[in-house]
Amino acid sequence: MFERFTKGARATVGGAVAHAERTDAGTVSEEFLLLALLDQEGGRAPFALAALGLTDRRVSVEAALAEARRRGGMTRADADALADIGIDLGAIVSRVEETHGEGALGGDRGGRRRWTGHRPFTPGVKKILERSLRIAVGRGDRFIGEEHLLLALTASPGVVADVLAEHGATYETVSGALYGDGGAGQDREAG
Repeated sequence: MFERFTKGARATVGGAVAHAERTDAGTVSEEFLLLALLDQEGGRAPFALAALGLTDRRVSVEAALAEARRRGGMTRADADALADIGIDLGAIVSRVEETHGEGALGGDRGGRRRWTGHRPFTPGVKKILERSLRIAVGRGDRFIGEEHLLLALTASPGVVADVLAEHGATYETVSGALYGDGGAGQDREAG
């Protein structure tokens, strides 16, 4: 599949790996794909992100991702669902952090060991890559660009899609920024 990636899409995937390495993460997650997209200059996805104001609000995006990491990767919808049955996720996070330190639920970061070589993609990233292919094919595009990766991030339920939506970047708004009003929704991959 990578032979179908444009130079920008390859740079995004490489940037995601670099973000994982810099933070000493054991895997490359969807969060790193988003951060790599925000790093890009030129190209369709950076244009859409700038048009939607996300490049100007990068600090806010990073803070929202950090907060989700602190919650153990649970989305706001997950927290709300737990609250509906009487479970206060904030209180649980606080108790865990009292015992095990700040960011204890943050995943696989933290220098337990130095990684050398290959960092695997999470199952979520693999789904994003597959979905980006389906989006590209659905649009009639021969190659997978960084814009398809961005659309796949918005279309895949989870923390990154929630953070993007909180900042005004839904599948529909990104599609509109990329393709104009006529492109919104026509190519959304449902699964």
